[in-house]
Amino acid sequence: MDLRLPALRGLLRRPRRLLAAGAAVVVLVGAGTWTAVASDEPPPVHRSDRVMAVDGVRLDTSYFTSGTTGRRPAVLLAHGFGGSKDDVRKQAEGLARDGYAVLTWSARGFGKSTGKIGLNDPDGEVKDVSKLIDWLAKQPDVQLDKPGDPRVGVAGGSYGGAISLLAAGYDDRVDAIAPAITYWNLADALFPNGVFKKLWASIFINSGGGCANFDPQLCAMYDRVAESGKPDAAARALLQERSPSAVATHINVPTLLLQGQTDSLFPLGQADAAAKAIRANGAPVDVDWIAGGHDGGDMETSRVQARVTSWFDRYLKDDKNTDTGPAFRVTRTGGVDSTDGAALLRGASGSAYPGLENDPRTIALTGRREQSFTNPAGASPPAISALPGLGSAGGLSQLSSLGVGISLDFPGQYAAFDSKPLTQGLRITGSPTVTVHVKSTSDDAVLFGKVYDVGPGGTQQVLPSQLVTPLRVEGAEAGKDVTITLPAIDYDVQSGHHLRLVLASTDLAYSSPATPATYTVTLKSDLKVPTAPGVTTAAATLPSWVWWLPLAGAALALALLLTGRRRTASTPPDPELAEVPLQITDLSKRYAKSADRYAVRDLSFRVEKGQVLGLLGPNGAGKTTTLRMLMGLIKPDDGEIRVFGHAIRPGAPVLSRVGAFVEGAGFLPHLSGRENLELYWQATGRPPEDAHLEEALEIAGLGDALARAVRTYSQGMRQRLAIAQAMLGLPDLLILDEPTNGLDPPQIREMREVMIRYAEAGRTVIVSSHLLAEVEQSCTHLVVMDRGRLVQAGPVAEIIGSGDTLLVGLAADIPDPLVDKIAALPDVESVTRAEGGLLLRLASDDGPPSGDHPVSADQPAPGDRLVSAASPAGGAVAEGAGAVREAQGASTAEASGVALAEPATSATADAPGTALDAPVPPSLAEDPAAPSTAPGPSSAHPTHGSPTAARLLVELVRLEVPVSSVGPHRRLEDAFLTLIGGSA
Repeated sequence: MDLRLPALRGLLRRPRRLLAAGAAVVVLVGAGTWTAVASDEPPPVHRSDRVMAVDGVRLDTSYFTSGTTGRRPAVLLAHGFGGSKDDVRKQAEGLARDGYAVLTWSARGFGKSTGKIGLNDPDGEVKDVSKLIDWLAKQPDVQLDKPGDPRVGVAGGSYGGAISLLAAGYDDRVDAIAPAITYWNLADALFPNGVFKKLWASIFINSGGGCANFDPQLCAMYDRVAESGKPDAAARALLQERSPSAVATHINVPTLLLQGQTDSLFPLGQADAAAKAIRANGAPVDVDWIAGGHDGGDMETSRVQARVTSWFDRYLKDDKNTDTGPAFRVTRTGGVDSTDGAALLRGASGSAYPGLENDPRTIALTGRREQSFTNPAGASPPAISALPGLGSAGGLSQLSSLGVGISLDFPGQYAAFDSKPLTQGLRITGSPTVTVHVKSTSDDAVLFGKVYDVGPGGTQQVLPSQLVTPLRVEGAEAGKDVTITLPAIDYDVQSGHHLRLVLASTDLAYSSPATPATYTVTLKSDLKVPTAPGVTTAAATLPSWVWWLPLAGAALALALLLTGRRRTASTPPDPELAEVPLQITDLSKRYAKSADRYAVRDLSFRVEKGQVLGLLGPNGAGKTTTLRMLMGLIKPDDGEIRVFGHAIRPGAPVLSRVGAFVEGAGFLPHLSGRENLELYWQATGRPPEDAHLEEALEIAGLGDALARAVRTYSQGMRQRLAIAQAMLGLPDLLILDEPTNGLDPPQIREMREVMIRYAEAGRTVIVSSHLLAEVEQSCTHLVVMDRGRLVQAGPVAEIIGSGDTLLVGLAADIPDPLVDKIAALPDVESVTRAEGGLLLRLASDDGPPSGDHPVSADQPAPGDRLVSAASPAGGAVAEGAGAVREAQGASTAEASGVALAEPATSATADAPGTALDAPVPPSLAEDPAAPSTAPGPSSAHPTHGSPTAARLLVELVRLEVPVSSVGPHRRLEDAFLTLIGGSA
């Protein structure tokens, strides 16, 4: 695992694994070479790569310049722990274009550099930086303050941030620094208040490639502390001497401190200590709390890069007109983006850095003043706060800014003290404090303090930024008063919420005593919460359309007045179609800039009340284009669409009787389902009583989920909420495009029931879908399109069993040449292989094309069946098959394995030999010469009892095709593939 921070480019770009190293030296290795690389963007950036060596260590470096010759300030860019110089290349190129000479390097033990990792050892990595500065002083394009002293700044994130602080403390040639998300005292960071931060420490070792890659002193120290679970004095001293705090009095250069709010590794207190120490030396210091950190979140890359560049412009280029930003800035969550549910960020600032204890407010805590709880054997199970190492998985700690908590405390392992609900909102900026009396059955007690934001009724317990304060209390057996400084945060507690102080005995990220013990905690003071009232949130900037939209509207109105344009009179409604939900006549739409390429061409069909119409077709058939024209989103080139007699045009009033759901709907994730629907209806401007909200919700069947936030919904619940939104106002015509997209089978069944229930009330539903099995079960009628044209329209049963297509079952497979012979028969238009047989489309004897069937509410009622010769009904050969017998002889017919039966009775319907169980149009059992009286396709198409079908059976027997059954389609999929020629 590495410590790369998500999406932080350039200066803070993915500081891999944790810190950043410096390395430099003076001597050019003989094998070192110079290369020049030009970027794709003007002006070109020249990069020179070389390997340097010092004290037996080889350091891999890159030098970036751009523009004309001449001296310029220099910047050293350091990378994060576990990374290399490649991580900061983009930042280096950007600074080079801004007029800096930029040097990057891979620290000892990382990238292509050699040596042991020393955690910024003054005799190792810090000395390397001084050697790099020596080298910069000799470059002809670097500005000098005096011989051997270049004008230079140092910047970096995490490990690299620490080296920038250390460089300023050890080398007085450094002129400005911009450290980010880093530490001031590494001992305090890894051993806070005497407690071992075991998970982060182990990630350090893992990210460095294992203990053997570290300085032996560090490796021995880690092994010792990890085994005992408790840091000793020698371990603290070793880390402190490699920390910026060791040279605090020597850091006196302009410093921009950027620290992460979602950071359990280097929390805000580390930057606070650095700011106080450097400001005490008389140097200017600005502090910026960014949204992200080592635990993930938004790293605000572009804003951070811009501010660092401005800082160097002011203090390296001496550009006094450069705005370096406020003395203190903090990024706050200003709501939620309705499109993706991400937190919206807004900046708050102050004219001075407030520190962590500014303007405290006292919050009284209630409950039992004295509480006892246990430290379990082995410190297990541990409570959960932060999850180190998972920052790159999405920033779990930032969920607290959205009101989501992932922390966990186990009963009997903590004490809790609550405040009363707040009567007004409270913004916490800094570190809350509280004093408690701790007594333990063991000599040492380890506690983990945290403050929760608890919603009304005890719901939504949120731990801000997932941060806790560990505390080791020595001599606790006799009892001891301790003041706990809780984690520094910037967090808004809403009115009606209350605060909860929790003191737990365990935490997953830290080492706790393995010996069982009982802790007794007594509250000695109220909670003091810093508020920093001088830090104010900037007003949200108005989007550009706020000012240009009114101007554009006024200009358009003036143009209309000047040109005297008048609206074209709308087409009058057709009274004869007033009760017809939809009629499409000769509809055509060409592709853009095309005279002969059509998305839809000559499309005509009609939909009646109470129908659930399935709009089918392969991709590119024109379904979506048709729906968009139906909803008035685009205009047809030719033809007409009428809804309840009114011609459709953009903004037509009749569209208020149409509800639509196309692919998906956008909801505000932090609002409940009901609140989303109410807000949507308010936006329509129609009276609330017209929404029929309860009726729509009853049809959608969401139940108690309506009171929950939409972000907690499953995909199926979101789909049903979108359907409910389309149903608001109970539109007479409901259009659904792929309503079952992404749903699992139970959810698809629920969606099917929703559509059927809606149509049962006399309304009409049009659904476009690729799930043919679902269409077959939920739709009453179908319109099949292909290449923009209508292929067929009619009731589902009619299309599935359409008389111009036969399903011929085969007792055995047949070779392709025989299939070709069947396709060449005069009565056959096409042949398609299907499961267990062949799909034959018959040539039409007479009658209109299949596509001319109007969509009708009448369902066909034929119920004849074809049965195999082995069935009980097979012994009786229908008289209507006489023509077949005469053509081939009785023995030939029997040899073919097919008999033609009378309509199946209840006895034969259940017979084991039944080949096709579905009701079909009149079969071959009927007299081919007799006129058909059944409704549906049999009256206009060649049916299975037609002369065409009879002749076909004779030809199949003559070709020695092993026919086992003959009948209509049983599946919509088969019919669909046949109708479109198998080109789905």
